[in-house]
Amino acid sequence: MSIDKQTLQKIAHLARLEMKEEDTDKMLNDMNQMLAFVEKLKEVDTTGVEPLVTMSHEINALREDENKPHLNREKALANAPKKDAQYFRVPKVLE
Repeated sequence: MSIDKQTLQKIAHLARLEMKEEDTDKMLNDMNQMLAFVEKLKEVDTTGVEPLVTMSHEINALREDENKPHLNREKALANAPKKDAQYFRVPKVLE
């Protein structure tokens, strides 16, 4: 598979990239080299090789959720620039 100038221009348009005419040949060459490399990778025999889910062998150390008491509402509201009796006042987002 190879890419022609028309396909390259379509890809650039879809990716919202501006490309100068003098850079087109270099980009076309680079993309065709990448595609050739991918084609070469397809020749590798991968039978019996498990697909990777992640590149790391680290395991997440998860903990159980705990119900902890929250901050005192009055203390939290004391730092608010605008507030009601029990709520923070924020600017309206939707009209």
